[in-house]
Amino acid sequence: MIGLYLSKFDDKGLQALGFEGMYQAFNVLRYAVASKPASIKNYRDEFDPYFPNKRKGWYQRGLREHCKKILDEFSELSFDGFTDLIESIILKDYEFEKFISKIEKKDYSETIAKRLATGEAAEEYFKANYNLINDFTNYELKDTTKLACGFDFKLTLNSSYYCVEVKGLNTLNGNILMTEKEFSVAQNLKQKYCLFVVTNFVEKPVHQYYFDPLDSRLEFKKIGRQVTQVNYSTVL
Repeated sequence: MIGLYLSKFDDKGLQALGFEGMYQAFNVLRYAVASKPASIKNYRDEFDPYFPNKRKGWYQRGLREHCKKILDEFSELSFDGFTDLIESIILKDYEFEKFISKIEKKDYSETIAKRLATGEAAEEYFKANYNLINDFTNYELKDTTKLACGFDFKLTLNSSYYCVEVKGLNTLNGNILMTEKEFSVAQNLKQKYCLFVVTNFVEKPVHQYYFDPLDSRLEFKKIGRQVTQVNYSTVL
């Protein structure tokens, strides 16, 4: 469905999702949905002959049966309807976010592309690649992203362990933000805490990582913000 969407709506679809180009979309979306490296591009190319665009697509191969079913079922969707469908596929808790947005106005100024690169896509990149890194060889992975414990994954090997917080950047450089909880846990765990940063989704994702990030070449500055909270009370 993502391949069909990118083929049919092309640059308009990229803009709606906040991507600067197709390769950024391929990189971010493929990790966000945990697909193989070239799958999304290949599906887009397969649908290209059925829509007006400057690409040739795969005229010679024809459409595979499962792709034909997707084309028949979804190709007539409106732009807004198809965009909503794609967002529901690639964003965690999308239906809950839509429900909350009807009740409370929230700032969704961050593009979907940026949200994915700094969230789901970066986490999926780590899950797909951590076992290729010498420091993590043979470690067992536990996903702790839902536990709000100050890190995203715990790696264990016998009595040894690392707690890993994953961050992502669309480009090679940029600001990395740690929450107060993450910072505090990193202070306590020191060498057992690893900050894993995935960068350059706009071209080709690469990574770097820091054990005991607070005592590394990285320099963190405290940023404070005063918030006024309003409560309402009643008497029984």
